[in-house]
Amino acid sequence: MKSISLFILAIFSSLGLRSQDNYLGEGPFNQLIIRGVTLINGDGSPPRGPIDIVVENNIIKQIQVVGYPGVAINEAYRPQLKEGGKELNANGMYLMPGFVDMHGHIGGGAQGAEWDYVFKLWMAHGVTTVREPSGRGIDYTLDLKERSAKNSIVAPRIFSYTAFGQTSKNFNPLNDAPISTPEMARAWVRANAKRGADGIKFFGAEPDIMAAALDENKKLGLGSACHHAQLSVARWNVLHSARAGLTSMEHWYGLPEALFEDRTVQNYPLDYNYQNEQDRFEAAGELWAQAAEPYSDHWNAVMNELLELDFTLDPTFNIYDANRDLQRARRAEWHEDYTLPSLWKFFEPSKISHGSYWHYWGTEQEVAWKKNFQLWMTFVNEYKNRGGRVTTGSDSGYIYQLYGFAYIRELELLREAGFHPLEVIRSATLNGAEALKMDDKIGSVQIGKLADFVIVEENPLINFQSLYGTGAIKLTEDNEIVRVGGVKYTIKDGIIYDAKLLLAEVKAMVDKEKEKTKWELKQPGVE
Repeated sequence: MKSISLFILAIFSSLGLRSQDNYLGEGPFNQLIIRGVTLINGDGSPPRGPIDIVVENNIIKQIQVVGYPGVAINEAYRPQLKEGGKELNANGMYLMPGFVDMHGHIGGGAQGAEWDYVFKLWMAHGVTTVREPSGRGIDYTLDLKERSAKNSIVAPRIFSYTAFGQTSKNFNPLNDAPISTPEMARAWVRANAKRGADGIKFFGAEPDIMAAALDENKKLGLGSACHHAQLSVARWNVLHSARAGLTSMEHWYGLPEALFEDRTVQNYPLDYNYQNEQDRFEAAGELWAQAAEPYSDHWNAVMNELLELDFTLDPTFNIYDANRDLQRARRAEWHEDYTLPSLWKFFEPSKISHGSYWHYWGTEQEVAWKKNFQLWMTFVNEYKNRGGRVTTGSDSGYIYQLYGFAYIRELELLREAGFHPLEVIRSATLNGAEALKMDDKIGSVQIGKLADFVIVEENPLINFQSLYGTGAIKLTEDNEIVRVGGVKYTIKDGIIYDAKLLLAEVKAMVDKEKEKTKWELKQPGVE
């Protein structure tokens, strides 16, 4: 790696300066050999090693087994370094394909989180590819996508899904007219594809408009995602979308409604108001209990139809994690060093900020959400067991979930749902690549694919918490408490990034904002 120390970063921070991105990455190289790793691939195969991996100009050229565990490596087995090549000593470390975040918003104005902050947190946690399901507009996202593709910024690979009907400075195909007919829907979809988007993020619409938009999008071969918002879900649930051509659903809205047997509308309290965020999320916590029983005939019929349609579930469990244990999410240890003051403010109870619905959240709400999770996880796990595609998405920037850290929490929650750790890694890598139609290039470590890797010192299959930037707590044989783990290197497009330095860069940003705003951590409601 290019020489830069945490000491230098600390000096930058104290002076209110940023280090430059070119200090944080090295490569790509004509040849890169990563030495001595244990490979945990995204295809579900068990770990194996030691292995040397040879990359040439961002393409994997050789995956060479060079020995046996506990036995000295015979140097004669090892690929030879060419003149001008780069050797990365990763002996005893673990290598995985780069992670794919299928639901990653690139910050937000309300959160005060800019792309540089967000990207470094993602990359520091091994996320090398992100699907953004709507954001600040297609112009903004496509600009960052192009810069990422050129590797002129530290950033994951970006897939841009425009919010249905969204306009921007250079994209206003209907001249600000709201989409109100199927013909207008088709026209907007065609214009979105022509502008360069990779897909569309839906929230719901009138059934004839949804049908037309999804049909047109499918003809164009683009991807689609949908958060089935309560305003439209009574007449258009997940099954309607999947039949019409939707390729993936976000969260779980619309799925319990497809599983209803004795009702057609959620059992809303009669004083419910959708604009009241606590009403919205509190009632949502009781929704799975209104659906068909797990493994019942109707439950099975819905699952089997979604499987037949090759439909993708992107559950984003973590974004609702605080609903079942608010104090845990609010006081997660990484917040103090890596959460911007503006994000702290956005997360606090508010009648205005989306997802800040802690008007009076307590035991009853958390118990309901714990039961909600059990039923939801049962469906997702069984969908995986029957061959369905489940991906990993974080939806960070809301509800006390921080970019990068929340992605690792999603891995933990997939494990809680019943996934074997190797199935979790597959959801985080190859499944995401398949959903993006990029599995010929990323998602597993195979000859001919791109050099996107995550390298760690601890075995993540044993403890996913070791992937957090703050590491995992471990007691040594000498009764010493130590911190272990965190991603060591993130490699994207054959460029090596030191994950610890990326985190130091983020901390410097946060420290600067704290000093600028005179911010200090106080608990909500405490003067």
